[in-house]
Amino acid sequence: MLFGLAACGVPTQTQASNAQRPMRIVSLDYCADQYVLKLADRDQILALSPEAARDYSYMHEAAVGLQTVRPVTEDVLILKPDLIVRSYGGGPNAEAFFERTGIPVLTVGWTTHIDSEESGSIPSIIQQMADGLGQSERGRELVSEFRARLAAIEKHSDGKTALYMTPAGVTSGPGSMIHEMLVSAGFKNFEQEPGWRALPLERLAYAQPDVIAAAFFDRPGPAPDSWSAMKHPVAKQQMEGRPVVQLQGAWTSCSAWFMIDAIEALAEGGES
Repeated sequence: MLFGLAACGVPTQTQASNAQRPMRIVSLDYCADQYVLKLADRDQILALSPEAARDYSYMHEAAVGLQTVRPVTEDVLILKPDLIVRSYGGGPNAEAFFERTGIPVLTVGWTTHIDSEESGSIPSIIQQMADGLGQSERGRELVSEFRARLAAIEKHSDGKTALYMTPAGVTSGPGSMIHEMLVSAGFKNFEQEPGWRALPLERLAYAQPDVIAAAFFDRPGPAPDSWSAMKHPVAKQQMEGRPVVQLQGAWTSCSAWFMIDAIEALAEGGES
């Protein structure tokens, strides 16, 4: 769950006009739930994943009262859906299997770009999902809102560095959505090694970021008897004596429109 950004699949090209709008949608996982709840009408939704109404789900309030289903083949087929929406739910072979049974599958796209027309981005995923759900206009409205909020962000960081930290002692460098989030807020990423990796404890012993982007610190971290880089004194010191921007876990859980909440919070944190 903590690394949902890396879990989303490759987008399919399933699209539906309003006249062909699916009315028995089943969502198989957390990221798919968010798009279904945001873009589809409530009467289109047949079932969501068990995580949809959890408090760490961005759209959890909208999920209350809706049926849930485990991403298990037998449980899904018995519902007779007319569209399955997924990013990782059901495993790597789920899309091919369900399509062989004649059920269309709409897969949430994966991207590391906030907004890039050339190589895919959050706006293109939004529109692809809206088209597939038969809600194209709703997608265009959400894309417009997302881009307007992105354009309105005032960057006050003046070249400051920010370090993304999780309770598990993990950070992220270039090539990830987290990196793009920091850059979009006006920061330089303190972590310059690409991908996901443990906190750079050795470097932190002599160089410190200007701002800490603290994710998931309102949730339980690793088990008390487990070790993570966050338990090292050098890592703990980073939370003291410098600005800390608290990022809700839901904001960075998927490549979705709600990443803008995290970018706005970071940009405001750069003012201090």
